[in-house]
Amino acid sequence: MALTITENNKTFYLSGKLNEVTSDSLIMHIKYLMKVYDELTLNIDEVSEIDANGVRALKMLYKNALINNDIFHIVGYGCKEVYDELRHINAA
Repeated sequence: MALTITENNKTFYLSGKLNEVTSDSLIMHIKYLMKVYDELTLNIDEVSEIDANGVRALKMLYKNALINNDIFHIVGYGCKEVYDELRHINAA
């Protein structure tokens, strides 16, 4: 299943698999959106699978947001595990 992204009020809903096949496309798309929006939220409720490449993509996006002082949130079911991966990242 491909990864689809829909938007409602600056919240972007991911649906499908975030893996080796889809992670690079997500990175490019979200980097573009971060230039357009002053604040961005990713909702991962409907993500059915996140592999190591998917986690790497989320970490990269989170770190870029920190470096650029962008407001970036990741919310949804499964966020505790993602949070555990992201909490040690700093902008340095």
